[in-house]
Formats: sequence, structure tokens, C-alpha cells
Amino acid sequence: MKTDKPLEISLFLIRISVAAFFLVWAIGKIIAPGITQAVAESYYSSPVTGTFSTVMGIVQLVIVLTFLAGLLKTWTYGLLLGMHTVSVLVSLKNLVNPYTAPNYLFWAAIPTLAALIALFLLRERDQLFVLGRRQVAQEGTASR
Repeated sequence: MKTDKPLEISLFLIRISVAAFFLVWAIGKIIAPGITQAVAESYYSSPVTGTFSTVMGIVQLVIVLTFLAGLLKTWTYGLLLGMHTVSVLVSLKNLVNPYTAPNYLFWAAIPTLAALIALFLLRERDQLFVLGRRQVAQEGTASR
């Protein structure tokens, strides 16, 4: 069994940085639901209650912590990729005009999206500091 340590380290670093990115948002939904309510109305044209924001934050927190642990990879990596893809799509108007403040800040979502796509595609190779049994990728396929 040949391991590719640089790849494992790289994927782990991407996983923890993406988890940190999502933890800010998940915790924010819990401790500052008013921000989530304002974002939901502005970008999703959907009012949400503070209670709904808190519940969303708790669910997202569980997903992010499971993702960080490297568990249920197809589901957790896929859910985060899906959530972030929706966020990028609803902020397209900000991405189209990046030089109007604060739109350039929305461009941080693009490398995050690319990182999530890479992690999803390489999820079976992301093995460093993963809880549970170690899975071994062999010639393009992985044991599940």
C-alpha cells in the first residue's frame, strides 16, 4: 500500500480550513440569528425566524463537525458543497460586479467552491486525521 503524504496533508488542510469557514457561519446562525434573518431576506427572498436560524445553525454545526472528522464523506462533503453552491448562485449579482464595495469580498466564495469540489472528488483519498476505520484507495477506486 503506497501512501501519498503530500496529498493527504493537502486534503487535510483544505478540510480544516473549509470547516473553519463553515463553523463561522453555523455558529453565527446560533449566536446572531438576526444576521441570518437579514441574509435570508436579502439573498433568498425568504423571511426566517430566530428559532429557525438557530435550528439551521445546529444542523449545520453537526454537518460541519462530522465533515471535519472525515465521517460520512459522500454525504457531508456533498452537503457542504451543495450549501455553498447555492450561496454562490444567489450571490451571482455581487460576483458579476466585483468592483463595487463590498462585492469583491464575495469572490472569496469562488476558491472555497473550488476547494469543496476538489475535496468531494478526492474524498476517499482524504485520510489524514479521519475518525473511524482507514479506507484505502486503490487504482482510482476506494473501498467503502
